[in-house]
Amino acid sequence: MTLVVYVGGARSGKSRLAVERARDAGAPVVFIATGEAGDDEMADRIARHRAERPAGWQTVEEPLELARALREAPAHATVLVDCLSLWVANGGRGDDAVQAAAAREALTIAVTNEVGLGIVPDNALARAYRDDLGRVNAAWAAAADEAYFVVAGRTLRLT
Repeated sequence: MTLVVYVGGARSGKSRLAVERARDAGAPVVFIATGEAGDDEMADRIARHRAERPAGWQTVEEPLELARALREAPAHATVLVDCLSLWVANGGRGDDAVQAAAAREALTIAVTNEVGLGIVPDNALARAYRDDLGRVNAAWAAAADEAYFVVAGRTLRLT
């Protein structure tokens, strides 16, 4: 079992690195997409991400039931979750998803944003999201065999 987490800022290159890692693994890939197209800009973003993925990858669109999607993925397949940030924004919580990821036999890769490096948000909702995502990121990094902080397309291994 190998759980790999890429965490970084927006447009840092973490999704690109995760796609390359999944592609290079040589196994079938299940891509679990947590984003939903709530507006035209997000729909365009999702379409661009779909176009960047290799042909033949299975896509599972699951904005909330991440643990179930991880458990239902074929045992031999590489699973790429993109991303935990949207999953938390959608209301995803709890340790069941990270436990399901850590229990998989095959490579599992998760992508997430780091939103706690800037100023303290000025409203309670944004602060709660920052805190919730920080806890989720810490839990996934703690369970991971490898965790990387991604800045400008470059990785720094977290230990």
